[in-house]
Amino acid sequence: MKNQKIIEKSNKYIMNTYNSFQIQLEKGKGVYVWDIEGKKYIDCVAGIAVNVLGYSDEQYIEAIQKQFEKIHHSSNLYITKPAVLLAETLVENSQFDKVFFCNSGTEAMEASIKLARKHGCKNKGEKATEIISMKNSFHGRSLGALTATGQQKYQEGFGPLIPDIKYAIYNDFESLKNLVSENTCGIILEVIQGEGGVIPINKEYLKKVRKLCTESDIALIFDEVQTGIGRTGKLFAYENYGISPDIIALAKGLGGGVPIGAMMAKEKFALSFKPGDHASTFGGNPIATSAGNHILYRLLNGGVLKNAQESGDYLKEKLEELKKKYKIIKDVRGKGLMQGIEVDIDPKKIIKNTMENGLLLVGAGENVIRFVPPLIITKEEIDGAISILEKSLETV
Repeated sequence: MKNQKIIEKSNKYIMNTYNSFQIQLEKGKGVYVWDIEGKKYIDCVAGIAVNVLGYSDEQYIEAIQKQFEKIHHSSNLYITKPAVLLAETLVENSQFDKVFFCNSGTEAMEASIKLARKHGCKNKGEKATEIISMKNSFHGRSLGALTATGQQKYQEGFGPLIPDIKYAIYNDFESLKNLVSENTCGIILEVIQGEGGVIPINKEYLKKVRKLCTESDIALIFDEVQTGIGRTGKLFAYENYGISPDIIALAKGLGGGVPIGAMMAKEKFALSFKPGDHASTFGGNPIATSAGNHILYRLLNGGVLKNAQESGDYLKEKLEELKKKYKIIKDVRGKGLMQGIEVDIDPKKIIKNTMENGLLLVGAGENVIRFVPPLIITKEEIDGAISILEKSLETV
């Protein structure tokens, strides 16, 4: 079926919730994808930081296929080996003690909010329901995660939002401290604000927040839906700072393309959940957790983490070179293979032009272009992407 016919059917049958680019992607290999017309693209979007092993990875496909031939779903009424093994790997390679599996980043954030409130109610009293999030943050589309999202544009038309969530200024400790009360049960932070414009957290600020939460028995929650699972060159982005939260939300890269989310917590907080407090029919699905097991194996044992760090440093170096050459680039920021360039024109113009020339990019915030390629990307492939980007900068 030709591209135009599929586009027409998409417009007719699929709800208009995305401003989708009018191309139909058909297949992929490594860091490249092809549309239905046979045009080849370097993919620096990777399903929005999801496809960490790129496309058509034979080992990844084999791991999922083997599990599919055994049992593909059973629900959490029964124990399955893939879920237990994935939980073990996550715990043994982190600062956390327990895992809850779900299906997406939004669900992981919902679970995090519920656990913080349950812990607060149990240990500080029924009024301890206040959660502080950050302005310019993004945490998901469900009502709880949407309320925690500190950007009004995402919330318009969906009120009333859930109560007792406040917003502090990111990287401003006094702004946060002034909002804390005896009823504060949780503080939510992104280690790097993604949708807000690829803005890394300040280490000294984070130290103060960690100290405050410890002293006041407040759950420190990190949203690492985008930054986790190797994206910054570490398994978890918090490792770059040597400061761990009490609760963490994961998704995106964890399944490498198969939908999965996870909320992890330290024992003190995890104990607040009892059977029936929270659940997910598909959470810990054998197919999704088999995918997750293979992703973590490749990151921890297959050199993917090392490549993410080295390629991330190289990508940043190349973007910094472009910044010196083109005044249109105002800033370069990020960690590992999560980089952003701030530009002084509408970034959509650049993204559209690079797409026309064979490079897929995605925006972040009002004036930032984000680079979140597969973690297997090589320096040579980065050079190809930079070459296309430079041509587009000259054009626009």
